Amino acid sequence: MKTAASGITISVLLVDDDQLFRERLARALNSRGFKSQTAAGIQEALDLAKTMAFDAAIIDLQMPGGSGLSLIQPLRQLHPKIRLLVLTGYGSIANALQAVKIGADDYLTKPADADQLSAALLGQAKVALEEPKRIPSLDWLEWEHIQRVLIETNHNISETARVLGIDRRSLQRKLVKHPPAR
Repeated sequence: MKTAASGITISVLLVDDDQLFRERLARALNSRGFKSQTAAGIQEALDLAKTMAFDAAIIDLQMPGGSGLSLIQPLRQLHPKIRLLVLTGYGSIANALQAVKIGADDYLTKPADADQLSAALLGQAKVALEEPKRIPSLDWLEWEHIQRVLIETNHNISETARVLGIDRRSLQRKLVKHPPAR
């Protein structure tokens, strides 16, 4: 993929349910030479991808109506050379591994600035999955374990609660919270 500075404009599909974030990110990327189109959800993104060619996509992980991970394979089928970047405020190692396993090129957690995203879109950043340098908190380890089990059960809350041996409502309360500090 060539840089926008080389005279080639890179078209980017931004998929995020947060309108303010989506619009600000589109403006920031456009000011860096990218050409951004936005979508508020999964179906809107698929409809755009069927009518327009994209060089890259930034996909939010958690959106109403489903996971952004469900966009990876359809986008890859529509545009085989597309660079796919998953962006989330709910980052976990399990989610990052799952995203890369099904075809994402990179995975970043919010807050990520436009320079970090630009580098990732141009293939200059890599998924950072190295082990943490300090010992993670028990809350963080619990969060990671829940995320792994969720992936193994295809995000079935009832099955995940059964596997973890906790009440379904307790699991739902844990999932509504943001990831704990490491």
